[in-house]
Amino acid sequence: QVQLVESGGGLVQPGGSLRLSCAASGRTFTTYYMGWFRQAPGKEREFVATISWSGSRTYYAESVKGRFSISRDNAKNMVYLQMNSLKPEDTAVYYCAARIGGNAWHWSTWDYWGQGTQVTVSL
Repeated sequence: QVQLVESGGGLVQPGGSLRLSCAASGRTFTTYYMGWFRQAPGKEREFVATISWSGSRTYYAESVKGRFSISRDNAKNMVYLQMNSLKPEDTAVYYCAARIGGNAWHWSTWDYWGQGTQVTVSL
């Protein structure tokens, strides 16, 4: 089992940047695919980015490709989401997730979740 704690959210102006962090507990971190999802008010939770066990493969939603970057540090049990050129439509609660097995696009197939961190992009 793994416990996830996100941090780094906040209020930022359009065009700005934020870096989200996710700290994972447990000694089997490298056995989990890791991902970031987000949920805006009144909308379903959606895929943002995922990263493979070693970090060699990454996947992004089309809406964030070229602006967001996911990475992981297996020595520190950490996952990061660097978000640049933020837009108002990026406003959402961002969740860190872990999955046993390979990559998956739909949030319902992921096994463990953090509590979420709010990101608000506004003037």
